[in-house]
Amino acid sequence: MVGNVPVGGDAPITVQTMTNTLTHDVAATVAQIKACEAAGVDIVRVSCPDAESSAALKDIVKQVNVPIVADIHFHYKRGVEAAQNGAACLRINPGNIGSEERVKEVIKAARDYNCSIRIGVNAGSLERDLLEKYGEPCPDAMVESGLRHIKILQDLDFHNFKISCKASDVFMAVAAYQMLAEQTDCPIHLGITEAGGLRTGTVKSSIGIGSLLWAGIGDTIRVSLSADPVEEVKVGFEMLKALGLRHRGVNVIACPSCARQQFDVIKTVSTLEDRLAHITTPMTISVIGCVVNGPGEALMTDIGLTGGGKGTHQIYIGGQTAHRLREGDESIVDHLVKMVEEKAAEIDAKSKDKAA
Repeated sequence: MVGNVPVGGDAPITVQTMTNTLTHDVAATVAQIKACEAAGVDIVRVSCPDAESSAALKDIVKQVNVPIVADIHFHYKRGVEAAQNGAACLRINPGNIGSEERVKEVIKAARDYNCSIRIGVNAGSLERDLLEKYGEPCPDAMVESGLRHIKILQDLDFHNFKISCKASDVFMAVAAYQMLAEQTDCPIHLGITEAGGLRTGTVKSSIGIGSLLWAGIGDTIRVSLSADPVEEVKVGFEMLKALGLRHRGVNVIACPSCARQQFDVIKTVSTLEDRLAHITTPMTISVIGCVVNGPGEALMTDIGLTGGGKGTHQIYIGGQTAHRLREGDESIVDHLVKMVEEKAAEIDAKSKDKAA
């Protein structure tokens, strides 16, 4: 449990991100967390490099709705302070947290304040003895580091923990996670660390995290991007949607467009995605520029649009032809947004009736 959010077992795969504000700037950090909440984030991590940052947690956790993970490196006392100040989870790096005695102090604080722990192994900061043993960072060294610290926690009768084995090299990370999954059944946090900017990091993370999720490995994910944390959340959910593992918001199926298109598909889709960002109800819409694939795609979506000649396009609902939209009567985007909002309200109402 990370606060009130379950991780592992039959729980939904959760999406995490990490703030990049100065943690002691409470207003800026809270604003960033709230923006991520609006995007659907389940868990947010903040770095606690100094006593001022760990003290700020007391104010931060009161103002947000998601559990906060305190990221701890080097100074084990920051972990103790973070637990005392309301962190729901402590992320500790075995390679730089210090001696086993210091780890024990952090574990005691976690137990005393009902705080979970993430063992965060990273290829870039492995213990010196493991680097000497293996010669360089490698999956075997990463997994040995992780299992070593799992044993420490279990020997101290502490079991509310998860583990990650991150590397910036996709192959190394995937191999480490595969080995780890074979040797432990504790919840696994997936990530490709330091993946890069928005485009590069999305591709690398999708290959690495996506292949592991496809293989049934992983309980919570964080897409590491040199970008706005909100983008990490969006990419995380898109990844889960693409794999059919979790559904949130509108999945837009759209053609790349070509000379056959009967309207500007790319501009329409870009605007539409922005206008539909507030919809959290799971549904699928298709936006196809011509009749080659449009009708077929519409059969499999809640709402479909197929471009037609002479500025007249076909609208589908539930795979059935519904009505035509003539350009000039109403913009394509406005029309589709209205339809999606109405459909979302209908789906939500049915869900409430079933729950009642």
